[in-house]
Amino acid sequence: MKKYNNLFDRFVKPYSGRMIVVFLFNLLSVVASILVFMMIEPFTKLLFQGSLDELSPLSTFVVEHLSLLFSFEQSTHSILVLVLFVLLLYLFKSLFSYLSQWVMAHVRSHVIATMRSELYSKIIRLSVGNMTMQRRGDIVSRAVSDTQEVEFTILTAIRQFLTEPIAVLLYLFILFYISTPLSLISLVLLPLSFFVISAATSPLRKNARTSKQRLGSLISFVEETIGGLRVVKGLNAFSLADQRFRDLNSQFTKTQKKIYRQVDLASPLSEFLSMIAVMTVLVIGGVMALNPESALTAPLFITYIALVSQLVSPVKNISTALASYKRGLSALDRVNEILETDEMVHERPGAIKVATFNHSLQLRDVSFRYEDKQVLNHLDFELPKGKFVALVGESGSGKTTLADLLMRFYDPTEGQVLLDGRDVRDYTLASYHSLFGFVSQDVVLFNDTLYNNIVMGMEGVTEIQVEEALRVAGIWDYVQALPEGLQYALTDRGLNLSGGQRQRISITRAVLRGAPILVLDEATSAMDTHSENAFMRSVDALKGHHTMLVIAHRLSTIREADLIYVMDNGRFVQTGTHDTLKNVEGRYKTLLTINELR
Repeated sequence: MKKYNNLFDRFVKPYSGRMIVVFLFNLLSVVASILVFMMIEPFTKLLFQGSLDELSPLSTFVVEHLSLLFSFEQSTHSILVLVLFVLLLYLFKSLFSYLSQWVMAHVRSHVIATMRSELYSKIIRLSVGNMTMQRRGDIVSRAVSDTQEVEFTILTAIRQFLTEPIAVLLYLFILFYISTPLSLISLVLLPLSFFVISAATSPLRKNARTSKQRLGSLISFVEETIGGLRVVKGLNAFSLADQRFRDLNSQFTKTQKKIYRQVDLASPLSEFLSMIAVMTVLVIGGVMALNPESALTAPLFITYIALVSQLVSPVKNISTALASYKRGLSALDRVNEILETDEMVHERPGAIKVATFNHSLQLRDVSFRYEDKQVLNHLDFELPKGKFVALVGESGSGKTTLADLLMRFYDPTEGQVLLDGRDVRDYTLASYHSLFGFVSQDVVLFNDTLYNNIVMGMEGVTEIQVEEALRVAGIWDYVQALPEGLQYALTDRGLNLSGGQRQRISITRAVLRGAPILVLDEATSAMDTHSENAFMRSVDALKGHHTMLVIAHRLSTIREADLIYVMDNGRFVQTGTHDTLKNVEGRYKTLLTINELR
């Protein structure tokens, strides 16, 4: 329960003042509603007896204050006055009810907007390690679907909890004032209704959580299918993909059915139990009203029954709100899991900013374990300033993980990463990351203009600087030929560019940042021979101006490297230049032979 208190303090508490206003408007609305029903007794007296004699004390109090404004000397005139007064009360009741919902709408929309913003901010701050442990579709589901569920369930339930209990308490107060024996019967039956409804909806939270997990899997599969549509088509795997989707959709639908049935059960069940209470009161009260010696007169009993009937709706709404709240807690749990995720990379208290790279970036006796898999084993590595260093090896040998450790996307399990002899954990993450320009084999481009994709995250960049960076990446001529040039609109993930073009746009971004260290992870993987040659000329031009770490399968891109590290199973098995390694029996020569055969 503590975690929910923390969440409410974080998102709902800032609006406590507005919640009080909602409570007051609801209170006024209920008071107006009660006054409407208190007019039944005087209206009945006037209609059947032609006078207002022997009214109950509460009705007498209302009529006496009303008589200060209107005359009750004539029956016809008095009935008209009561009718107008009831209409006025209903107007105020509706007005106060609307105002409470108007204020609550502001609270709901802002709470969810704040929750989504913080959730997104948390997601983009999470380390690479955190994100690789989650399916993207499931994260999207939490950021969009689960927050929406919180609004539809928990915040709606809070609004009802601010409204309906007030109505129940005030109605019970008036009912006890009219007849204590009858009200005690109601008070016994109502909690019994709550108990039955609570038991009927108890599995809701568990089923709702299962539903959210299955929705996340469903969204993940759709995202994976769309992203890999060429693979699905190429393998003629339509039937397999379709069946997999149908299975996931069926599992989600079955869980949703259970939830709908449990939620839908709360309302009719509460109505039925409430009507049992009303009918019981009607029988016992009718007997009392027929007794000439009873203080409960027929007009007052009609008023009592009308008031009791008004308890059905708020009791039903409270039951529905309780079911919705239980359902919403599962969505809140999933949102909270992201918000409370412990980041794998932490910034130390008192960390300082770093602005320069003077000598070298090193790994000192570094090991790294990912879950139960040992990825790197006691590595010593150095990337000297101004040098071109390459990492080669088969997939899974640990090359990308080593680069991730250098850029502090992860922290090592053992050992240290040192920048100019100082542990990189002593520096702030933002300032340390600014030292790197990164080009990965998976290029991320957004549905925006080409220019905005290139300058993303940078301010004060001129088109001349962008042009120079495009020239370095060997793609300026292509950009000039586009219909809108730099304002050319990219589609989702930049799929209206070829793979090689997307890669060179990514290189442009890295060059434009002016970072002293460039990390190129399979940067030429999607390029043809012509594009690769152009890129290598750009790399030659950058040599001496930037420190470069290049991860490559295609060894043609690293022939001019100052030093090559050959990796296998998380270890360095060879080091040297291309000229020294190509004539030595070992892993590099084997990889070189394989590359030449392709």
